Amino acid sequence: MDQSLFHLINEEWTSPALDLFMAALSNGEIWKPLFIAITLAALLFGGFRGRAFIVCLLLALAVAEPVTGILKTAFDRHRPKQVESVRMVQLQKTRPAFLTLFKKPVIRFSDQSDRNRAGPSFPSGHVVTNTIIAAYCTLFYRRRGWLYWFVAAAVGYSRIYLGAHWPSDVIATLFLGVGEALLLLGLFELIWRSAARKWMPRLFARHPSLTALVGRARALSPLHSSV
Repeated sequence: MDQSLFHLINEEWTSPALDLFMAALSNGEIWKPLFIAITLAALLFGGFRGRAFIVCLLLALAVAEPVTGILKTAFDRHRPKQVESVRMVQLQKTRPAFLTLFKKPVIRFSDQSDRNRAGPSFPSGHVVTNTIIAAYCTLFYRRRGWLYWFVAAAVGYSRIYLGAHWPSDVIATLFLGVGEALLLLGLFELIWRSAARKWMPRLFARHPSLTALVGRARALSPLHSSV
């Protein structure tokens, strides 16, 4: 089932437009300037929630990266291109990176050199990163934040489309990423409530929760409405 679905996505359900779109989604260099701009905007103009979101997200990603590396070594699962010849899409190199979107990507099939230099397949670093981002966008920004799940899903699909991961890698990593995001945010909340209550009581009084869930609940409760 895993291999059958992989071959459908990687070899059958393809088109020139999807080739460029999927390869661009997986290329972090293209989107780096945008993410830097969003980060700076949230820190400067996003208020407490924006700053808490960015700090928690960066810390979570910093923790998730070495965890992903450890798990890759532990599971040591072969990528599709390490066990068979798969269809690969390569963007042309340009400076700046986003100019590659205006050039036709190179389509080829993997060979022995790809098998030798590819790392383990599970978990997917791309999927872990984007799942954590999607989870934090949802937890911090609710109705608007959940839209990032479409991006996370598209990135996960692109990893299969490009021959980098098996479908089961992507699905399992999705659950792993959600678990890491929730566990780390719970830890950040505990640290905030402990440290801020002691060292920043006035700020803590206004923001007893990093995600504003507690503060919002208190503001909407009948007891606080009548005071």
